[in-house]
Amino acid sequence: MRIGSAPVSFGIHGGADVSKLAATPRELVAAMAAAGYTGSELGPPGFFGTPEQTATLFADHGLAVLGAYVPLHLSQPDEVMAADLEGMRRTLEELAAAGGEGLAILADEGDEAIIAHPFRPNAERGLDAAQWDLALERLAAAEELARQAGLRTSFHPHFGTYVEQAPEIDVLLQRTGIGLCLDTGHFVLGGADPVAYLREWGHRVNHVHVKDVRPAVLEAAKASGNERIDDWWDEVSVPLGTGDGPLEEFLAEIRRSDYDGWLVVEQDGAPATAETWDRIVGDQRHNHDWIAERLGR
Repeated sequence: MRIGSAPVSFGIHGGADVSKLAATPRELVAAMAAAGYTGSELGPPGFFGTPEQTATLFADHGLAVLGAYVPLHLSQPDEVMAADLEGMRRTLEELAAAGGEGLAILADEGDEAIIAHPFRPNAERGLDAAQWDLALERLAAAEELARQAGLRTSFHPHFGTYVEQAPEIDVLLQRTGIGLCLDTGHFVLGGADPVAYLREWGHRVNHVHVKDVRPAVLEAAKASGNERIDDWWDEVSVPLGTGDGPLEEFLAEIRRSDYDGWLVVEQDGAPATAETWDRIVGDQRHNHDWIAERLGR
């Protein structure tokens, strides 16, 4: 198993104004390599330059391109999904230029209703039967697009979407053959046990995000009636070993399993600034070393 990173762990977010970021793309990959990571997921389409520039930048720093997040509005109107697939094509070009080993990591993006009201106990306000049929049809179209590009896919259940909670993850796994991106933090936040899913569905897991979280932040937001994710999301994800996720048990289980893919650190946080950059870099060095120690390195 190899330890990878992602731009989001360094405060580099999709849709961000590149001119206001604390680090250039070159400084970002240099910081990843210096922290000990040997690969990273990509950022938003075009963040690192053209597909060729992206491949060169990663190769120059000895980093493998291991995947890229692909947002899909599986429940939205056709024109929204069409725009998602167009953006996906650019991402696939970047992955292919870097050697074609990286995964297209597909994920639902929800809609305005779930963004405005993200707390859904027991899968309330989820997709109905017809919406699930449409969502899986669209997911199949995205998988086919990746297949035509010679690339593999994985699906990432994500908090604040319609594939978030255990019953929804189960529908996905039972009705498709897609690989599973098991994100320890998002599983915990959605009420799913990442260790139990690894044990039962390990044969489908082809990508892992190691994330530590504090569910109490969500509970406090619920109790106060604050459904604005932007107000508290930065406090949910924390350095590995400092939150409440079952990471020790999860990593022990994954060492016993047949998984031989990437372990990707994801620590969501506020966009990086000049004032926070050094702390962020220090956190990501800690995260790499924390996992490495538990893998016996």
